[in-house]
Amino acid sequence: MKDILIKWFMAFNSFLIRVSGGRLGSKMGTQTILMLHTVGRKSGLKRSIPIAYFGFEGKYLIVASNWGKDHQADWFLNLRKKSNATIEVKGKSIAVHTREAEGEEYTRLWNFATKKHPPYLDYQNMTKRQIAIVILEPI
Repeated sequence: MKDILIKWFMAFNSFLIRVSGGRLGSKMGTQTILMLHTVGRKSGLKRSIPIAYFGFEGKYLIVASNWGKDHQADWFLNLRKKSNATIEVKGKSIAVHTREAEGEEYTRLWNFATKKHPPYLDYQNMTKRQIAIVILEPI
């Protein structure tokens, strides 16, 4: 049931962002939301998902928490296969190259993200996997 509610919520939020050019649905509490456009790793079809992000040193950061589930989100697996994507931020389309943070960079960014949004700590406690942080660098 929880997964169905999440799916409906994400679809509704995507709709709001799309029809309003990012004026609605781009802010949820303390989080800002972008639209991530990837290509499905199996289907080859275009995929879009609203996801929280942080601006950091001219780049965008997204946290692959997948709501604390033990498996990775599809969008994350899509980016592992094809690291170029497009994001929409406040109605503006931006081509990006993506990569996972590792080592000291990961530690620094994890601390930054969890200070901005402490529920990520709860998600990390819910899963055995290390929650990845994806850096989106404008091309």
